[in-house]
Amino acid sequence: MFGILRPCRHRLSPTLRTSWMAHLCGLCLALRDDHGQLARTVTNYDGLVVSALVEAQSPTVGTRRVAGPCPLRGMRTAPVADGSGARLAAAVSLVLASAKVRDHVDDGDGAFRKAPVAGVARRVATRWARQGAATGEQIGFSTAVLLDAVGRQGELESGLATGASVLLATEPTETATAAAFAHTAVLAGRPGNAAALGEAGKLFGRVAHLLDAVEDIDADAETGAWNPLTATGTNLVEARRLCDDAVLGVKLALREADFADQGLVHALLVHELDAAVNRTFGHQHSPPPGHQHPMPPGHVPPTPPKDIPRWGKKRSTLPGCGVALVLCCTCQYCCADPYHDPWTGEPKSGWCAQSYCDCGDCSCCECCSCGDGCCCSCDC
Repeated sequence: MFGILRPCRHRLSPTLRTSWMAHLCGLCLALRDDHGQLARTVTNYDGLVVSALVEAQSPTVGTRRVAGPCPLRGMRTAPVADGSGARLAAAVSLVLASAKVRDHVDDGDGAFRKAPVAGVARRVATRWARQGAATGEQIGFSTAVLLDAVGRQGELESGLATGASVLLATEPTETATAAAFAHTAVLAGRPGNAAALGEAGKLFGRVAHLLDAVEDIDADAETGAWNPLTATGTNLVEARRLCDDAVLGVKLALREADFADQGLVHALLVHELDAAVNRTFGHQHSPPPGHQHPMPPGHVPPTPPKDIPRWGKKRSTLPGCGVALVLCCTCQYCCADPYHDPWTGEPKSGWCAQSYCDCGDCSCCECCSCGDGCCCSCDC
């Protein structure tokens, strides 16, 4: 999994977290069903926003289907997003991933310097681009705009010098994401939203490109790789200002669109996008000591757990070892949230699930205070 949007489970309400996972799993399964197991490797947290946007504009809850057990869900079944939104997300993810692989091959990055690896990577990239285009055509989306934007990236980079605007380098990414966001309005039957969502997509692409440049700036300096901030002489203060302005622009653009249910979209494109900027620049703000999160009127705090919580079944040594082997083979030790300890039955979070939280406060339940009248962090 990759992407700039990595919502902590404690920042999303249970309802929104379930919806977020439905879109993530829906994207993964759409890639598998249409393009094979290897295509699932391009599943990313940012791509699912496209699927979420389609559903958010639909007058009824988006299409769901029940998916089979998966290690990432603790070997549980779950309802997952299905339909044109998931397929659009899959098409965009495939095409952009193919371009990124081809770019690594052209630059000779890491293992791609070796001819056998580069040859295989080129064939995979070509197949992904073809498959993404085919899926896009089936839902009325031309991936040519994505390929054209990616194709212009190298030419733009070669022409940039110190003093040039870094936004010249982000323009292809902005164009690609704007097209994908705008097409969600078409799929949802709300063409009037296309302009506003296109603007939101453009600014989201700007943030994504800039954050990627900030994260890579040290590594690029060591390897001599091209970086838009270094090439244009843009300092981190200016990059942060551009990101903050773009986050505000996304928020304002979303206000111009008409949604049936904007809860998840607002959480991802307003709050989580802002959190991504703070995380990348290392300025994540923590509440002062003794700070209490504001609670809405009438909110009743949850009842504290009893001294003896309801744990799973307790087992002796040998049966516990057998269950532990099953948990290991099905990746639940790594990914499940929660899994039950094979011997004590105590619920625990998988290793990857533990690292998923970055909020610094695992007991937080804060309603949205951004002035948009939504409540995206709790179900109050």
